[in-house]
Amino acid sequence: MGTQSINANVTGGKASGGPPLGPALGPLGVNTLSVVNKINDLTKDYAGMKVPVKIIVDTETKAFEVEIGIPTTSALIAKEAQIEKGSQTPGQEFVGDINIDQAIKIAEILKNKIRSKDVRSALSQVIGTCVSMGIKIDSQHPKEVSKLLISGSYNDKLGEIKN
Repeated sequence: MGTQSINANVTGGKASGGPPLGPALGPLGVNTLSVVNKINDLTKDYAGMKVPVKIIVDTETKAFEVEIGIPTTSALIAKEAQIEKGSQTPGQEFVGDINIDQAIKIAEILKNKIRSKDVRSALSQVIGTCVSMGIKIDSQHPKEVSKLLISGSYNDKLGEIKN
């Protein structure tokens, strides 16, 4: 038979044996509780965020492997800003504020997901997402922060991160 894989979105650290995992895993004969525990352990850093997961089951041995994806840019920003969702009227209303170190941390997480050549270009995407979400960075409009990034103002901070 070989292997079978299941793709699902779970809430970080809160996967359960119910849908969507339980019904998908049950017919494969794998220990659902073991899979759920493994997923929760791997996603605990993304608590409260939707995280894409892929479970690969060897249908003969019942062995399984879990691959964790990376949440969306907006989900990572919302977590750092401690908000539920972005502004309904971005540009007019700001609903949160993160600091540049938080933005760089998000860029570092996203760098491989978005196949960015370096943290600087990933940071540029994070800043752009802040614009569309109505999130300030260091109490400034993200477009101002983007100008600072282009002018080299953050070169020291970016130099601390391995590219």
